[in-house]
Amino acid sequence: MTGRLPIFATIIVVSAAATMVALGFWQLGRAQEKEALLARYDAASSTQAEVFWPAEDANVGDALFRRSSLDCLQVASFDARAGKSVRGAKGWAHYANCAIAGSDKTALVALGWSKEITTPQWDGGTVSGIVAPGPRLVVTEPAAGLEPLSPPDPADVPNNHLAYAGQWFFFALTALFIYGLAIRKRNKEQS
Repeated sequence: MTGRLPIFATIIVVSAAATMVALGFWQLGRAQEKEALLARYDAASSTQAEVFWPAEDANVGDALFRRSSLDCLQVASFDARAGKSVRGAKGWAHYANCAIAGSDKTALVALGWSKEITTPQWDGGTVSGIVAPGPRLVVTEPAAGLEPLSPPDPADVPNNHLAYAGQWFFFALTALFIYGLAIRKRNKEQS
């Protein structure tokens, strides 16, 4: 039977399946890392101590789901995106893109929620809130005329790595199964 296997095709299929299995195990490792990260985020969300606004990208991970504040020196632009209020109502989350002191970067500030898409009247200033992925600062005291947004929750951060691992293992089995069927058909035709 082994004499009837095409060597090159078998090497390719087995190598591909081995790579898929390795990727599956890698995803299992990533799932454990993500669980630890989510536990850290959960602990951070219950911490009352305030952190500096993460002006540099390298500092974002340590600040996520922690309380922070920043001084919006000037509003560069406004934006409205789909969002939920603290009561769970769907509508518009209003954002300001702010120039901040001590940095050439801007900060995204989630000012609050409304049912209307109209741009809020806000000229900047010092705001406090919770650092959310993006990063963005979700303010705890909304701008005038807006309602509070739903606060960022670590439970909303997906941990899909277990599902990805299952997909890779399934792909590997599928590749080997289809290759087995192809070899079986080929051997029957040659007999």
